[in-house]
Amino acid sequence: MSETETIVELRGVTRTYKLGKEKLPVLRGVDWEIRRGEWACLLGASGSGKTTLLNLIGALEKPDSGTIRIAGVDVSKLSRGAAAQFRNRKLGFVFQAYHLLPELSVLENVMLPGNLAGFSRSKSRARALELLETVGLADRMKHRPFELSGGEQQRAAIARALLNEPELLLADEPTGNLDSHTGEAILELFTQLRKLHPERSIMMITHNREISKLADRTGELVDGVMKKETE
Repeated sequence: MSETETIVELRGVTRTYKLGKEKLPVLRGVDWEIRRGEWACLLGASGSGKTTLLNLIGALEKPDSGTIRIAGVDVSKLSRGAAAQFRNRKLGFVFQAYHLLPELSVLENVMLPGNLAGFSRSKSRARALELLETVGLADRMKHRPFELSGGEQQRAAIARALLNEPELLLADEPTGNLDSHTGEAILELFTQLRKLHPERSIMMITHNREISKLADRTGELVDGVMKKETE
């Protein structure tokens, strides 16, 4: 597989929301690329369109115009069902707020993507146990999310995102709810996981320029336009 293969390709992407009778343009013709194996950071102030762009790349929303190709698939043309299948097979999501189900144990939360993909319970469990060991939570697998610290909940969420071995990991402010020390530990975990699977791409959105220094590629959204990119 070529080192320069593009896994994310955006061309002329626009997105406008309606607020009553008003229209709010959020993305105004975004072009961007991420290569396979890259760690890309997307910078931008609150309201700049970062989360909207991540949702579009994650096939959670559709653009008003433009094309979004992920791993060679134009996700903007997928039906709702096909988009859900694509997300489950190709993408992993890590959110600022963790989004762990409170009624399930840590192990059961991590197993969820495998269950949705139709894996056998034994396969999902074996994969989840392996990942919990990797992220340092093997001894917490029977706990419920409310029994974990914020850092531990984020580690569990990362393990869940990796269960189906995604090609692209999408992380939305993954350290935003954590203190600086815990946040640094989470970023170190991303670095370690990247060494284990260098072919996996990461797109992380953040407002923190220090975090962007870890990335191979950094883009910045200003008023819905990609203003600057560094490699």
